[in-house]
Amino acid sequence: MSGLEQRIVLAPEDGSLGPLLRIADDRLDPHGGYGAHEHRAVDVVAVVLTGSLRHRWGDGARLVAGDVAVLRAGTGLAHDEVAGADGARILQCYLRSARPAEGPAHEVHRAPSGWVDLGRADARLWLAWPGRGETVDVPPGLLVVRGRDDVLVERQAGRTVAGAAAVLVWQLDTARPAWADG
Repeated sequence: MSGLEQRIVLAPEDGSLGPLLRIADDRLDPHGGYGAHEHRAVDVVAVVLTGSLRHRWGDGARLVAGDVAVLRAGTGLAHDEVAGADGARILQCYLRSARPAEGPAHEVHRAPSGWVDLGRADARLWLAWPGRGETVDVPPGLLVVRGRDDVLVERQAGRTVAGAAAVLVWQLDTARPAWADG
């Protein structure tokens, strides 16, 4: 890894958040990257907060602030992500794969607002980008608010959130997964 600062925001080890394994708040320096690395049996939902990012796998997608990428590692892949000249800040959300026996896939949602289709029944993502002085009513679920200098994570029944921030709400099937009993 070069030019990476990572802060783990959430990492439940008890299965209490169903398929959600971890959320990391990553900052990459200009042209910094993670280095080539492998994933298997995990889905990674990357929300680009600022800057730009090039994904080095598949079609080599380029993402900019506001984009959401969904990487389904399935049976496994090796890849890298490298920031552009302006660096990047990304919320990387890791979920246990819904389809671990399938081949890898990558899709990009350009500047989504509201519900983002993740193609899975056990996890839904809602996203908004209120500006300074704006508010947004959020649905119930696990709220993640990434402001300029801090991250708020809380379970909530729906409420109003003030900007400027990236606002994510995860609705998760939190039935105790089989792997948590082992």
